[in-house]
Amino acid sequence: MADEQQQPEEHNEEPLPVHRAVALGTAGLLPDVDRPRAWLLTLDGTPQSYVDLDDPAHLEFEYARRLGHVVDTAAEPGCPLAVLHLGGGALALPRYTAATRPGSLQQVVEIDGPLVELVAEQLPWEGGPGVRIEVEVGDAREALAAAPDASVDLVLADVFGGSRVPAHLTSTEFVREAARVLRPGGRYAVNLADGPPLDFARAQAATVRAVLPETCLIAEPSVLRGRRFGNVVLVGSRQPVPTAELTRRLAADPFPARVVHGAELDRFIGSTAPVPDSAARPSPPPPDGAFTLS
Repeated sequence: MADEQQQPEEHNEEPLPVHRAVALGTAGLLPDVDRPRAWLLTLDGTPQSYVDLDDPAHLEFEYARRLGHVVDTAAEPGCPLAVLHLGGGALALPRYTAATRPGSLQQVVEIDGPLVELVAEQLPWEGGPGVRIEVEVGDAREALAAAPDASVDLVLADVFGGSRVPAHLTSTEFVREAARVLRPGGRYAVNLADGPPLDFARAQAATVRAVLPETCLIAEPSVLRGRRFGNVVLVGSRQPVPTAELTRRLAADPFPARVVHGAELDRFIGSTAPVPDSAARPSPPPPDGAFTLS
């Protein structure tokens, strides 16, 4: 299917939206009127990624900023990392990592091939200094299973089928695969979404902690109190996570988030059991209007 509106030639003053049918729906690339080369990627109206080609270190979405803090605290500033990204979108986090840690070796797995083609065409990522990003089309769990043991410093999972995390990416078996590919001291971070009564978030926290005992949860206070639907980031490792530094960085964000760990995480999880493959379910659907554009 042809684009409904193509990006204009360079001599045109204002970029135009692009809409295209992809494997999982209809993708949209919407220009930001306040930032000349910034774009919002949507899928069936749900925001997926935001990238600024002139400033790849700018992370617009709050959950992306939280994952960015995980990248920032994974090693000394500027030190290259090996990163496996599960879920690609418009490659906001890979671009951020390349900008802040030049020379990082990054593998991105995205299931939607036509979406990858659209992003490569309209928002290319290759050619910049220190950019080493490889993108493959495939299922996140299959790609994870094929990754070598102890091969990466970070596994960053941000996979949504529309607005829900697929069930096969929510089990202890899946987290064990992530743990297998981590180097000593490596970290697994996953972006989820949940709302009251936070049953999914509790089960996922229990699942990650069952495999990676040093686990913390990051979310806005209103989400933690069950007042609204929103993003929850889980970070797990075999070694202590720098929760104090994460707390400091999160407190300075436009929408501050809390870090829940230790005894507080124990209370949050309560008696909730980890989730095996046999009981895995996708994340709950968001309420109408939670993430869609008006």
